[in-house]
Amino acid sequence: MPISKLGRYEIVAEIGKGAMGVVYKATDPMLNRVVAIKTINMALDQGEMAEYEARFYQEARAAGGLNHPNIVTIYDIGKSGNVAYMAMEVLDGKELRALMTPGRPQPVAQAVDIATQIAEGLDYAHHHEVVHRDIKPANIMIVRGGLVKITDFGIARMRSAEVQTQSGVLLGSPRYMSPEQVVGKRAEPRSDLFSLGVILYEMLAGKPPFTGEDINSMMFQILNLTPPPPGSLNPQVPEMLDLIVARALAKSPDERYQDAHALAADLKDCRKRLDAVAPSPSSATTDRPPVHAVIDPAPATQLMKRTFPHGRRADAETGTVEPAPAAELSKAFDSLEATMRLAAQTGMADELKDYANTQKLKPLETTIVRGTVVGTAVFDRRSPLQREEREGWSRRDKLVFAASVASALVVAAVIVLA
Repeated sequence: MPISKLGRYEIVAEIGKGAMGVVYKATDPMLNRVVAIKTINMALDQGEMAEYEARFYQEARAAGGLNHPNIVTIYDIGKSGNVAYMAMEVLDGKELRALMTPGRPQPVAQAVDIATQIAEGLDYAHHHEVVHRDIKPANIMIVRGGLVKITDFGIARMRSAEVQTQSGVLLGSPRYMSPEQVVGKRAEPRSDLFSLGVILYEMLAGKPPFTGEDINSMMFQILNLTPPPPGSLNPQVPEMLDLIVARALAKSPDERYQDAHALAADLKDCRKRLDAVAPSPSSATTDRPPVHAVIDPAPATQLMKRTFPHGRRADAETGTVEPAPAAELSKAFDSLEATMRLAAQTGMADELKDYANTQKLKPLETTIVRGTVVGTAVFDRRSPLQREEREGWSRRDKLVFAASVASALVVAAVIVLA
């Protein structure tokens, strides 16, 4: 027979069903608000039910004292017949379980954001000495704006770490259990972090890390198997995120994150690094290469802040340099005149003048080159056919050769003595 009322709450509709009970949408006539009622089946023998009920109320009261944006708010607890229930805020969203499709990983940034919010909610609960003990996608709600809500805090303690059955129904979620829960040890805050690591792995890789065909094989994997890093299954996962997942999934609690705050901090840092290396909208593509390493921009930033030395600023302020003309020999070039100029600069002008006189060349004309008196020989410019033909070199050739040799010797001496 359908339930129409639980305590003072009037049932409106059934909105979900699970192994432990049913979730209803109801109204609270006293406060005139809509609530969600989660029922717990208490059909046990008298001895078990008394212990079960006492534990339920204790945990529900503890969860009711939690006030955090990432934890569902519990308004009330009660019992009607063999049904215990909790009244909580109505969440307009979807379970994380519904958003996770096998073989289709979540976008890396979205997975990191979800895991970060779960870690922040767990950090708050753990600081108030409340351990969830059953973190799994079905207990994570994603509401409008991407806000994450952790649910079922009040009944998590009832789902014993030991694998038990009630009328053939498995209590707890073996796939997301920590190794210590599998062997029957008491769950602790670091157990919740292992479960969160399993969820994060599944979001990134598109498959859970432990996939046994039955409960026994799955628990064997949880205790003994080290799954491959999610980055090996999804190239979009950066190495830093592989390391975060590996630490969260450490078999020994001492090797895991010691608190949820540290895990949340690493996830936030990873998110910032993902944003830092993300391409601009104009260059973004669907096949963006994976992020395997992040370069620290701090050293480069400090280097770019340095200014040039004052004496080098003129280099950057000089005007445009005109292109040099193509190298070629001027038609007006006079090799003898050039020789006389070189002689004047090296102190050989007088020697060349005496040599010209001894060879009976025409008198040297005197010119001034940059303040230096230079003699310029004036040669007979008759055509070669009109000149007296001689065997061997002409006088002009000898003079040019002698001047060149003398000038070369002087220049070599200057270089050696410099």
